[in-house]
Amino acid sequence: MADAFVGISGWRYPRWRGDFYPHGLVQRRELEYVGERLRSVELNGSFYSLQRPSSYHRWRAEVPDGFVFAVKGSRYVTHMLRLVGVRTALANFYASGVLALGPTLGPFLWQLPERVEFDPDVLAAFLAELPRTTGDALALARQHDDRLDGHTWLEIEADVPLRHALEPRSPSFSDPRAADILREHGVSLVLADTAGRWPVFDAVTADHVYVRLHGSQELYASGYGDDELDAWAARIRGWRSGDGSEDGMPRDVYVYFDNDARGRAPWDAVHLAERLR
Repeated sequence: MADAFVGISGWRYPRWRGDFYPHGLVQRRELEYVGERLRSVELNGSFYSLQRPSSYHRWRAEVPDGFVFAVKGSRYVTHMLRLVGVRTALANFYASGVLALGPTLGPFLWQLPERVEFDPDVLAAFLAELPRTTGDALALARQHDDRLDGHTWLEIEADVPLRHALEPRSPSFSDPRAADILREHGVSLVLADTAGRWPVFDAVTADHVYVRLHGSQELYASGYGDDELDAWAARIRGWRSGDGSEDGMPRDVYVYFDNDARGRAPWDAVHLAERLR
C-alpha cells in the first residue's frame, strides 16, 4: 500500500500557543513539537518571499527521519507572472535553498489565484518548465540571476524524482483538457475543500494525490467533525490502496489542514492521522 502524509499548512500561529502548543514551549521548538506528532508540514513562507538556505537547513534539522516538507511555490510565479515567462523566477526559487531540504523535500504546491483562468497553452508550457528531478532542479537553479545576492544553495545529495501539485481556483479548470494536460505532465490536481468558496476538483492526475482542507463550513476557520474525518480517512485509504482511482493504482496521499484561524488545523490533523494508523 502507498503512504499517507497528514500535516498542517504552516506552524507559527500565536493562537495555537497554550492550546496545541503547551504553555512554556518556546517558539523555536514549535516545529520540533509538530514533528513529534505529524509527518508533514506545508512550508508557506516560500510563497510570499524567497527564503534563505540557512532557514531550510534549520527546518530540516528540527524534524525526525521520514518527515516531509511540502513547499509552496512562489506567488511571483503564480500570481504576478501568472505562469508566463517564468524560467528565471523558477531558477531563483530553486536556487534559494529549497534543495537543502534533502530527503525531507516533498511535493511542490503551485496555487493559482481565481483570476488565472485555464489556458491550455499557458498551462502546458508552465508544467513543461517544472523540474522533474532534483538534478533537473539543480540545473535550473544554476540559471538564477543576481537578485539572490549570494544567498544560494546549489547542491543535491541525490538525484531523485520531484512531485508537483496545482491548486487552481477558477471554475474554468473544470475543462477536461486541464486534467488531461496535468496527467501528461504527472502533476496532481489539488482537491481543495474551501467551504464552497472555490470549485472542488477531484480528478486524479498523477502518481500522488494532494488534498488541502481549508474548512468545510467556514473558510480557514471551521473544524472537521468525527464524521467528516471518518469520511476523509476512508477516501485516503481508497487512494492508497488503489480502490479510489479509476486505474486501480495505489497512490501516496498528502493532506494539509489550513483551517488555522481558530486553532483547529493541528488538532484535526492529529485526529485524521490517528484514523490512518
